[in-house]
Amino acid sequence: MIDTLTQLLTEHREALYVFFRRLRAIGHPFVSRPELEETLRRFLASDAASELEGTGFAELAGDTHEVVLDDPLVYVSIRHDVARWTYLQVHTEELRARMVSVSEFLGAKERLVRGQEQAHVLEIDLQPFERGFPRLTRSASIGRGVEFLNRHLSGRLFEGDREGLKRLVGFLQVHQVSGRQLMLNGQIGELNDLLRILRKGLEITAVAAGTAAASAEDAREWQLELRRIGFEPGWGRTPERAHDTMELLLDLLEAPEPRQLARFLARIPMITSIAIVSPHGYFGQANVLGKPDTGGQVVYILDQVRALEHAMRSSLHEQGIDIEPQIVVLTRLLPESDGTTCGQRLEPIIGTETARILRVPFRNEDGGIVRPWISRFEIWPYLERFAIDAERELLAELGARPDFIIGNYSDGNLVASLMARRLGITQCNIAHALEKTKYENSDLEWEALEEEHHFSCQFTADLIAMNTADFIITSTYQEIAGTSHSIGQYESYQSFTLPGLYRVVSGIDCFDPKFNVVSPGANPDVFFPYWETSRRPRELTEEMRAMVFGSTGAAHRGDFEDASRPLLFAMSRLDRIKNVAGLLDWYGRNDRLRERANLLVVGGWLDPARSSDVDEARQIERVHALMDEHALDREVRWVEMQTDKNRVGEIYRVVADTRGAFVQPALFEAFGLTVVEAMSSGLPVFATLHGGPLEIVEDGVSGFHIDPNRGDEAAVTMCSFLERSAHSPELWKTLSCQAVARVQERYNWHLYASRLLELSRIYGFWKYITSLERDETARYLEMFYALMFRPLARTIGERETADP
Repeated sequence: MIDTLTQLLTEHREALYVFFRRLRAIGHPFVSRPELEETLRRFLASDAASELEGTGFAELAGDTHEVVLDDPLVYVSIRHDVARWTYLQVHTEELRARMVSVSEFLGAKERLVRGQEQAHVLEIDLQPFERGFPRLTRSASIGRGVEFLNRHLSGRLFEGDREGLKRLVGFLQVHQVSGRQLMLNGQIGELNDLLRILRKGLEITAVAAGTAAASAEDAREWQLELRRIGFEPGWGRTPERAHDTMELLLDLLEAPEPRQLARFLARIPMITSIAIVSPHGYFGQANVLGKPDTGGQVVYILDQVRALEHAMRSSLHEQGIDIEPQIVVLTRLLPESDGTTCGQRLEPIIGTETARILRVPFRNEDGGIVRPWISRFEIWPYLERFAIDAERELLAELGARPDFIIGNYSDGNLVASLMARRLGITQCNIAHALEKTKYENSDLEWEALEEEHHFSCQFTADLIAMNTADFIITSTYQEIAGTSHSIGQYESYQSFTLPGLYRVVSGIDCFDPKFNVVSPGANPDVFFPYWETSRRPRELTEEMRAMVFGSTGAAHRGDFEDASRPLLFAMSRLDRIKNVAGLLDWYGRNDRLRERANLLVVGGWLDPARSSDVDEARQIERVHALMDEHALDREVRWVEMQTDKNRVGEIYRVVADTRGAFVQPALFEAFGLTVVEAMSSGLPVFATLHGGPLEIVEDGVSGFHIDPNRGDEAAVTMCSFLERSAHSPELWKTLSCQAVARVQERYNWHLYASRLLELSRIYGFWKYITSLERDETARYLEMFYALMFRPLARTIGERETADP
């Protein structure tokens, strides 16, 4: 790469000098990728670039993601493959190039932000702690960490002095439920003992399987025989199941193989209780959606809980364990609950048998309960105390420590990290969204954004939680590593700087085998195809049609002058990233689209004064202004946010009845649960190509990708599809059916729950058997927490206390 650039600088000095001049003409030192792409496009179309054709310049510039202008020096970051970076410096007067370290590249950015060189910089570098730890090598394998880990470690488990086998015996002896020993009892002390009783156990279960049990007493007899020789419950409810589990273990001992290991671990009753952490927002089951910081994450977790409880119950039954699985969602108790159940300490989760929400209040330094809602950007001072209080309440609720803990979003992940370390349990993190990629230059400009967003706390918490987690699940591959043209959310934490605070030269490694893609789904009882008319209550259908087309129902603005047109439908919170205002602007400027379809928007409040979120209030005002500017009240209907999922599911189907489409115009979307819901309902979708929908939607097959930065082109794409569908109705029906098929095949909660439990077992196993705990890294991060995160969080608390 450096050789290519050096040759270009030598042989094409004049052309490259012109190119660097054009970069400087942008007028600021940090050139973003879109600015670079536009400058490059214009340059390559000019006569000055003609001599560069076929030289490799376009390819090299195309791999460049960031340019830092520090005259006469230019620093460039080149992403030559997913999560693989090279940094170069070019002297634009002498036209010489050299490679630089990531530290030097970040130092140049800091110098430009702060106006001077920093003498001493705190550098965060986690790479030395990870030397010797297995790493993926192929970018295509990112997100399949458990498969790699099993392949890499299963062969090592049984080699050499067979110490691994001894640890396996110990692993099978650690499982208990309510003080009751499972799998193996104390009679099994050596490996030879295990081999002996496995062979005897196979004889017992084979005989029992060949005999039709006449009574429950007969059924217990083979279990008692197994217990006499060292077996405890957990091998299987039936002799056939127990026999199969024992054969799996014997095969594994003789010839370790990754798939066999995964199959065997799936048979072990390792997971009977789970804690799920999600502190911010209004976490409840009714009247919460659309409130500040409350949206898809709540829906995700509640559906996740239902799927996990069902999968756990099924698994425990097959394993022969008569116990109710326990799932507790830990969230914040809100005394000022604003008409919700968020002020209630304990709340059973509808659709489950034992799962519940346990709410624990935030407390200030004096121990007093914090009563009002607090933005997710402001809650950092309360999380350490919350983790301690939540741990105490959780242990009292369960009567024992949970087997597994799941964190959600940056705050929940940090709390899960603190609790998992103290309790000694397996930890899984789910980001849902990482704010760092939502706001351009949010790292460089952290000081300017600190008053409103406190990104210094959030990014520090993210670094700690990512690196302490035993494993991380994401909904899509790109969430980890982006695409060939865009950087993934997690990849953005590989290296960055908060000028004046600290510099990260090696933060998170996308090739770490802790990353796994596990995609959620939509509740099939609520989101089902529009053509299943027998499942659609007529009263609900008529109610939703009245809300969409009539003059009664939910608060709204706008009435359709021609209700016979297909509907374009968008539904989300009204914040800048969701870009509903952008959609209104595209629609308002395209006369053909306005003639072809009406636009239905569901989200937010009509009155900005009703929102306690500053960003949402601004967007509400913006939507009103656009409705006025484009005179949209006869073609657009804006309905306030709907919180009843059954009503929302029927809205999708009512839109499908009109042969319309769903539009997801977000500037960035981590996953896109509404896209899955719409597709489940039989709606073709137009979804942003920035984020998860890029993987959910097959472009031109189950929907279409749109670029929210090119809104006029997106409007043309929508108009073209609707016009073609009007002339060829089968086109719309084909995409509708393919959308449903896509979701049913890839995005459903049954697959999700089975996979998540499998991951928890496998990572828990390797954590026990090997050194996956990474104690050195953990100690380093504890110091980082104490010396960096805690003072940053305390600063927020002190400022809030000082505010009138």
